[in-house]
Amino acid sequence: MWEKIKEFASGFFVTGDPLIYGADVTIVLTLIAIVSGLTYFKKWKWLWRDWLTTVDHKKIGIMYILSAFLMLFRGGVDALLMRAQLAMPELDLLPPDHYNQIFTTHGVIMILFMAMPFMFGLFNIMVPLQLGARDVAYPFLNSLSFWLFFSGAMLFNLSFVIGGSPDAGWLAYPPYSGSMYNPGVGQDFYIWGIQISGLGSLMTGVNFLVTILKMRAPGMKLMKMPMFSWSVLSSCIAIIFSFPILTATLALLFLDRYAGAHFFTLDGGGNPMMYINLIWMWGHPEVYIIVLPAFGIFSEIVSTFSKKKLFGYKSMVWAMMIISVLSFLVWAHHFFTMGSGADVNAFFALTTMLIAIPTGVKVFNWLFTMFRGKITFETPMLWTIGFIPCFIVGGLTGVLLSVAPADFQFHNSYFLVAHFHQVIIGGVVFGYFAGLYYWWPKMFGFKLNERIGKWAFWFWNIGFYCCFMPQYVLGLMGMTRRVVSYSWDKGWWELNLVSTIGAVLMAIAFLFQVWQIVDGFKHQAKNRDTTGDPWNGRTLEWSIPSPAPVYNFAVLPNVSHQDEWWEQKQASGEHRTKKQHLEPIHMPRNSGVPIVMSAFWFIAGFGFIFDWTGFIYTGLAGVVGCLLYHSFNYDTDYYIPVDEIERTEAAIRKVNI
Repeated sequence: MWEKIKEFASGFFVTGDPLIYGADVTIVLTLIAIVSGLTYFKKWKWLWRDWLTTVDHKKIGIMYILSAFLMLFRGGVDALLMRAQLAMPELDLLPPDHYNQIFTTHGVIMILFMAMPFMFGLFNIMVPLQLGARDVAYPFLNSLSFWLFFSGAMLFNLSFVIGGSPDAGWLAYPPYSGSMYNPGVGQDFYIWGIQISGLGSLMTGVNFLVTILKMRAPGMKLMKMPMFSWSVLSSCIAIIFSFPILTATLALLFLDRYAGAHFFTLDGGGNPMMYINLIWMWGHPEVYIIVLPAFGIFSEIVSTFSKKKLFGYKSMVWAMMIISVLSFLVWAHHFFTMGSGADVNAFFALTTMLIAIPTGVKVFNWLFTMFRGKITFETPMLWTIGFIPCFIVGGLTGVLLSVAPADFQFHNSYFLVAHFHQVIIGGVVFGYFAGLYYWWPKMFGFKLNERIGKWAFWFWNIGFYCCFMPQYVLGLMGMTRRVVSYSWDKGWWELNLVSTIGAVLMAIAFLFQVWQIVDGFKHQAKNRDTTGDPWNGRTLEWSIPSPAPVYNFAVLPNVSHQDEWWEQKQASGEHRTKKQHLEPIHMPRNSGVPIVMSAFWFIAGFGFIFDWTGFIYTGLAGVVGCLLYHSFNYDTDYYIPVDEIERTEAAIRKVNI
């Protein structure tokens, strides 16, 4: 019996690597600390009632952002390990197979489990407030979306210590991801982690599309909607059309691995190029899915801190919607070198160049908004200004990559690695940081320490340029991506060392941000926002107290201007409405079904990964049971009475209503 247990454990758990053992110990100690803390302070009921079962879009948004920061830490550690391995020639810090696993998980985590939840968190917290709504269109579905994302992310990350991580690259090209060359369970963790998480992402896209189209305040026509909400709308349209492609593609790959199908294997009549086309038909829209909301954030911040109406509002709207459509017509530029032919390459080169035009329009709009504005340089505005030159460089290098003949030189080189990170970090991550700092007072009711925030900003930016500018040169010198080691005679080590130093500086910047958040909660009383409008904002989220009450608006606003709150302040000179006619407010009731259903999805996914039929049947049966339970549950809502609204408003507004 003992020998059988040892044999099972040796195949089930990842062994033989000191880094993995360190991770095992860290995970166990962290879990013990969390469980002990919740038990000691008697917070289990509070956790279940106020967070795990909540359908409040603001709390769900906070949980998304917390998850994103955890994944940023995990993906950042992977990045530091890769840069440490490449800092000097012929290092043996990571064996090649472990390096491939880290390379694969870094990309997946940063795009799907860091950028996406960061984006969804900002969606959740701000879109209903900007629209003058009390919640999203489908609160229950919103909670389910988060827990499906979280279950998928945890399932994927579990592969680090159980079964083994995927190692076929972050897009899992066959034949490397097929069962012949990848017989372990790591690739199945990849498939099911992304599949379960992707269901939640698709649901979020549907939810916010409906919310924006149907839940706007009275009088808020589409062309009066805040620019961030427009960016969310364009992003959600792309989500709805692209994520089913990802779901179908990974389902076909799983059938290849699990059932012996041959969709992507040449010897069985399939074609791996079909997978590559399908994955990039999702993959390139995905880049714009995560960057479009950042454009909306920058638009809000530039207008607020320049104290001017956004220049070229209609052109910005059209630019975002055009990008959302064109993003589906550029995917083949990712494989110009694969023999598609001159006509195909010319078409996709042209569409790639075309998509740069609406992207460039926005940069000029932001610059013209700042022109002759009364600019102040708080932390959100610093991130915005830091973004502009960074994104311009990323856009220009993207245009270089769009030239098919030139791409034969750049493709699969570190030039491409530098370009991709220039756009994703300089555009997406900087944008979400800007949004986080901008809306932090609305989320928690206090401002963060500006001095620490500026240290974080400068370390991030200096580290970023130190890390990725040398990689453009390395790419032109012939260094290809996925290289695990190189020799002294290549002449690459100086630039690689500088790049690694830059990565360390960005890690220090992240620590500054953690310090800033901890310091903020420690001194929140001193930095309390008592106005609800600390930045002198322009849109409706700044018209209510910070943090917003559970119902958001005691009375739904009537909108007649593009920057409604700014226009109200200019017209009346007052920040608060003193008399409101209140009515009972209809609200959704908390539910434990989403987290339980997601747990059953986790069990089913685990069963498919290890081919354990008991887990598969239990998980799928649990999912069906949760659906049936929710279908026959009619206790899903309640009303907040007027007297409770009056007490809440009096307490948070400090006025009589």
